[in-house]
Amino acid sequence: MTATTGRIVGVDLQDSEDNRAVIDAIEADNSDVKVTYLPGLVKLSCPGELVVRRSSVEERLGRQWETPEFQMAIVSYIGGIAEWDDDHLVIRWEH
Repeated sequence: MTATTGRIVGVDLQDSEDNRAVIDAIEADNSDVKVTYLPGLVKLSCPGELVVRRSSVEERLGRQWETPEFQMAIVSYIGGIAEWDDDHLVIRWEH
């Protein structure tokens, strides 16, 4: 399965200044991502998988960012957390 095929996965994030850097990084690293802005919430979805890279977030945030900080931003997600380490995390369906 490639990133452009498969079931829809996604994440809903609180809309905040720090999270905007995360959102921008997700948009940059996931070419098929759809972003929907709602009051206080940003919904990101794409087919296949959604990747969040620490280096991309840090570049936009202008400071060090640890992937566990992502837990504070998440309101909900669609799919499963398939990978999570110090450098990136991936949301995708495993079955």
